[in-house]
Amino acid sequence: MIGFAVSAAAPFFYRRFPGYFGWIAVSFPLFLFFSFTSFYPRIAAGEVLRETVFWVPSLGINLSFLLDGLSFTFALIITLIGAAVFLYAGTYMKHYGHASRFFVYIGLFMTSMLGLVLSDNIAAMFVFWELTGISSFLLIGFSHHKEQSRKSAMQALLVTGGGGLALLAGLILLYGISGTFEFSGLYPKRHLIVNSPLYPAATVLVMLGAFTKSAQFPFHFWLPNAMEAPTPVSAYLHSATMVKAGIYLLARMNHVLGGTALWQDTLLVVGAVTMVCSALLAFNQTDLKKLLAYSTLSVLGTLTMMIGIGSELAIKAFFIYLIAHSLYKGTLFLVAGTIDHAAGSRDTGVLGGLGRAMPFTMATAMLASFSMMGVIPLVGFIGKETLYASILEMEEWSRYLIAAAVIANGLLVMITLVAGIRPFFGSMRRLPSVPHEAPFAMLAGPACLAVLGLLAGLFPDFFMGAMLDWLASSVLADTLTFRIKLWHGFNEVLFLSFLTLLCGMLFYAARIKLLPCLHGRHITPVLKPSSWYDAALAGMLRVARWQTRILQNGSLRNYITVIVLTAVTLAVSVLAGSFSAFPEIPALDVTFYEVVIVSIILVSILVLITSSSRLKAVIALGVTGFSTGIIFILYSAPDLALTTFAIETLGVILFVLVLYRLPRFTSYSTTASRARDAAIACVFGIFMALMVLYTVSGELDSGLKRYFAGASLPEGKGRNIVNVILVDFRAIDTLGEITVLAVAAIGVFAMLKLTLKGGSR
Repeated sequence: MIGFAVSAAAPFFYRRFPGYFGWIAVSFPLFLFFSFTSFYPRIAAGEVLRETVFWVPSLGINLSFLLDGLSFTFALIITLIGAAVFLYAGTYMKHYGHASRFFVYIGLFMTSMLGLVLSDNIAAMFVFWELTGISSFLLIGFSHHKEQSRKSAMQALLVTGGGGLALLAGLILLYGISGTFEFSGLYPKRHLIVNSPLYPAATVLVMLGAFTKSAQFPFHFWLPNAMEAPTPVSAYLHSATMVKAGIYLLARMNHVLGGTALWQDTLLVVGAVTMVCSALLAFNQTDLKKLLAYSTLSVLGTLTMMIGIGSELAIKAFFIYLIAHSLYKGTLFLVAGTIDHAAGSRDTGVLGGLGRAMPFTMATAMLASFSMMGVIPLVGFIGKETLYASILEMEEWSRYLIAAAVIANGLLVMITLVAGIRPFFGSMRRLPSVPHEAPFAMLAGPACLAVLGLLAGLFPDFFMGAMLDWLASSVLADTLTFRIKLWHGFNEVLFLSFLTLLCGMLFYAARIKLLPCLHGRHITPVLKPSSWYDAALAGMLRVARWQTRILQNGSLRNYITVIVLTAVTLAVSVLAGSFSAFPEIPALDVTFYEVVIVSIILVSILVLITSSSRLKAVIALGVTGFSTGIIFILYSAPDLALTTFAIETLGVILFVLVLYRLPRFTSYSTTASRARDAAIACVFGIFMALMVLYTVSGELDSGLKRYFAGASLPEGKGRNIVNVILVDFRAIDTLGEITVLAVAAIGVFAMLKLTLKGGSR
């Protein structure tokens, strides 16, 4: 709640301190970062912290939060990268319109992401999951005056939202199997879940949700398109945080759903395919952010593949790679924004020689680039070596996976040379703007991340080693027994690291030769998942237009007809087997005044449907309503009668006030249509009469009836059970109804204030 409140207050501070807002905004994520860091000794010692706030306890849905090795790691990444991005955005977003909204959206996202990774309750986690999707939609489409930004935002929302629906179904299935909404409650019931016949469906649905969120093949296409967002969004959401939400979920669910061929093999194959294909798709890209986006996709595939491998060493590589990628990719995205800000272009084909004008930016980019390439002594080197070691220890498919990993990482080296190093060397070309060093606020954040990448590589045991043994207990059932070291000597893994760098340089040289040949060439649409998305979206829109034309054509008569016929058809199809015999008509002790009231109602209805005078029809409608209120009085329900009288009085007055604005009465319906409507009305009336007879023909015994009757006086302090239900037991529902009535009253008042220009009243 504090995060949401701080985000809502951002525009207030931005309007008063626009020049210094970045320094104000960074205080919040920094405060959270150091708050989480204070728990490091306890987490490193293997302690798991829990806190619960009851939300819907009767359904087992609570705001339960858990801080263990996995959630602690993600919380530090979210807040640390968030601090760098907030400070950077304070200067970068100055020239954007409505920049204050940006900080509301990104604060909402950061809070939602923290809620996602810290939630122990799967229902609460899903709420935060969807909040990250909504806030990312707002951030991707921030430049909403651009058609491509709107399209990209909608694409990201539809893809991740569709996956979110699949995830919700999977979580409901898991609850049905285990009977608990808590992650910590799922762990002891792993055997029950894995052996359930619902396990395959639940697993596939959970993986679909994770794959769409983390842009795994074939859902990878939305992430490069999301680069239409401002650079701070790309650096935060699409490299370090949101796209890793799916990876987090897979890691969290690993020793609940893992250990089976369905889980391990699917993650292994999907991760490996994403790792290689995304790196290949970057080959002919020239936009800095697109290049970095495809490299992010490749790393996300690598992380998924390592969870699929599932060994202790693979999980160790997973955590090191996760931390390394967040540091160097967040840095490089921010550097890309700095280059665009200073030079006015992100096209690698025209960028060059920027190092002389931007030396500090170049030094930051070099550190991050070397880490991404896996050069010693950066933390990326440790991550890459651990990745290769985990693949080599596999008994099956290790040769194929090693080849795929070397090719993918070689392409990442090529991307780094193009996006992170080449813009700063060579001769400077004519650019839209004269290159210049960025302000300190835009340099400080990425520089700190790059230096942390160096320090984590030089002192890995200090930064990660003490906690790594306990990190895996969140993903595996056991702790790790490996220690992190920068140097393991000359061995096969080191050879693969050198081979990766060599392949990257060869790919870079080949790219220079092949890029002119590839210009203008495109993949056949049928092979592009984005084309499948476009076709599915176009088909959905065609269906929407068709059903709108048929069902939602603006005719109120048509709406009522469809609703009535659908309700009767569905009810009859369900209840047809329940009618063993025609319902018995109960004995009726009818009094004279009851016959009179019913007769008045019938005559009023007849007048209502046959009258050609609107005023006469309104009066007949009012007589029908007031007669119904008298029936309530006869059957000892004065409160309902008073409500009916009030509503009918207001209704008649409003109808009369509106009458004089309407044109002269004209009959547009044909005799055939009136006959059809009469038949439908009769069918519905007969059906409702039969339903009432069927209902009252049996014993009406309800536990709720006994509960309300017994609890109204002692708990609600009232003898009128209906009133107590409305104002106590259903207070929230009643408040909602009152709100609706208040809004309707305001609307009516506004209508009464309207005057027709140039016409009669």
